[in-house]
Amino acid sequence: MPFLLSSSAALFSISKALSCRTLTLLAANPRCQFSTAMSISLNSHAFAGNPSRLRTAKPSDPFSPNSAFQTLKTLLLSNSTHESFSPDFKVLPFRKGRPLVGSSGDSGSGGPNWRLGWLSLGECKVFLEKSEVSLVEDLLVYLGFKAEEDVVYWAIDVSEASGMVSELGSRQFSFVELRTLMVATDWADPISMGDLAVAGHARALLEWHATSRFCGYCGAKTVPMEAGRRKSCSNEMCKKRIYPRVDPVVIMLVIDKENDRALLSKQSRYVPRMWSCLAGFIEPGESLEEAVRRETLEETGVEVGEVVYHSSQPWPGPIMGSKNGISDGPALIR
Repeated sequence: MPFLLSSSAALFSISKALSCRTLTLLAANPRCQFSTAMSISLNSHAFAGNPSRLRTAKPSDPFSPNSAFQTLKTLLLSNSTHESFSPDFKVLPFRKGRPLVGSSGDSGSGGPNWRLGWLSLGECKVFLEKSEVSLVEDLLVYLGFKAEEDVVYWAIDVSEASGMVSELGSRQFSFVELRTLMVATDWADPISMGDLAVAGHARALLEWHATSRFCGYCGAKTVPMEAGRRKSCSNEMCKKRIYPRVDPVVIMLVIDKENDRALLSKQSRYVPRMWSCLAGFIEPGESLEEAVRRETLEETGVEVGEVVYHSSQPWPGPIMGSKNGISDGPALIR
């Protein structure tokens, strides 16, 4: 199942140094106000390790989705968004799939050079009202909590509130692509990796809400339930429960151990010297190993031998793949 209309593949020499724990990549993006140098730990996974989802709250816990949502409704109905209530609510705005972020000090200091642009509930309401958008509870999606900080986290899509761009820009905030943040993240820093995971989780949920506005069974509109963690069909005769969609994917590094080589792919839109592993969706009734062999054969014409599972990771958006190829060897699912 090829993904792109135009791409090419090539064999790269795979150095023994790849067994080291850390790689350093450099990239330049003139639109970014922060450095895009990143240190990649091969033991880490982008978008994994969300610190706001380390444990599940009991239903009676004020941090639980339903309890937090009831508190949210009460605050909005009473037109009160003051900061003295507990737990505290922090909101992460997204615009067209891009989270709000700001720069965080000097990138040469060794610390995070970007931070998520969390707003208080009151700030979010004010910014939306300036764009003539009312803040209602169903616009907010529950992300998780940190009990030790007495905070519950929410995400909101503000794509319709065009005035927020200039308002937030005056505070040195901007909406940035997740891939740019991934490149700008120090993968050896657990705080930065945690923020990236939170942003990825929020992006995935908001994207699902945007593409599941109607019931796939009867065509009626869907309504958010359980603080945005699921949806329900509004048709009383249907009432179908709808949960966030997850599309399983394999990402593999095809290697030739004897000749110390790896098979990588290049898309026509890639910048010079940029290459990627192969990837593809798992089809119904197919195992991980079968998907690796089929996708590699379809995209490159290469027949894969032994398939070794490495690990798994979440991904907030569509994956990339490739087509056409040259070599043979076992595959490492990455």
